[in-house]
Amino acid sequence: MKHRDHRGGVRIKESTRKIFRLHGWRVDRAIHNYFYFLFYALYVKSALYLTRAVVALFSRLEATKYIPKFVFERYHSKVLSHGDVTKIINMDETVELGTDTSIIPYSYANKIVLREPDNLAVMDCPCKLELKDPCQPVASCIAVGRPIVDFWMDHCEKYHVRRITREEALEIIDAHRRTGHINQAFFKVATGGSIGVICNCCPKCCVSIRATRLAQKIKGAQDITMFAPSGYTVRHDADRCELCGKCVKTCNFNAIEIEDGVRVYHSEECIGCELCVENCERHALTLVLEEGGLLPLDMDMVRDKLDEYIE
Repeated sequence: MKHRDHRGGVRIKESTRKIFRLHGWRVDRAIHNYFYFLFYALYVKSALYLTRAVVALFSRLEATKYIPKFVFERYHSKVLSHGDVTKIINMDETVELGTDTSIIPYSYANKIVLREPDNLAVMDCPCKLELKDPCQPVASCIAVGRPIVDFWMDHCEKYHVRRITREEALEIIDAHRRTGHINQAFFKVATGGSIGVICNCCPKCCVSIRATRLAQKIKGAQDITMFAPSGYTVRHDADRCELCGKCVKTCNFNAIEIEDGVRVYHSEECIGCELCVENCERHALTLVLEEGGLLPLDMDMVRDKLDEYIE
């Protein structure tokens, strides 16, 4: 937070000042924000252990479903398709839509705000650091926009942070998707309640996914989730499909099966990450909007909504 200037005095770094200005009178959230990124790995590790403790101690009591819900409403993610994450990385103007529960269905952290999104940085993933033998590469978390990028650069050297170009960001995303990682945009009350970090998440390593699966073991908490689906579903072209099974192996959420020579699609399990579409060599799968479901975090759609509000 502080460093000494050339006269020997103590001066607060400008990136820290920006964090406090972001939160206004909520100094508590600014302090939370500061320590959250400063001790990123420890914070995430503690959150997972706390979830495990709640499940172990209270899994038989229905009332405890409100404990994870209280947390999950304040810290969660939105799954992104490849097309949608690409649009975010290629943005060059600030976008401030504000609260939109049709895209982000949570009560507290749901603001679609990206400040100077052409500023990008990458650092080690705290979820992977929590594991003894994590998926590689560990550098998986991408900060989008200010003040987060500036804060990371000033305070997160221990996580091997570095600034990156758009081209580098897209290369990192594509490389992770080729190894089965999905993309999630994270929202947290303590970081302003808006998007700012996009992670390349391995479902086996990701704490938000692991915590959701743990929390759903609590009686009455099966509808609680820490990650919102993308807003897309998958359309299947049976004429093109050869039932090779690659989509079954690619899906991290058991949404696709082949039973007795028939493809079975469990749409309720699908999060619309697009990995199966990308890995179908016969082009038998297409990502389409899910009717009646959540809207995707599609920045073209967000801009259209902004135009409507301005008019």
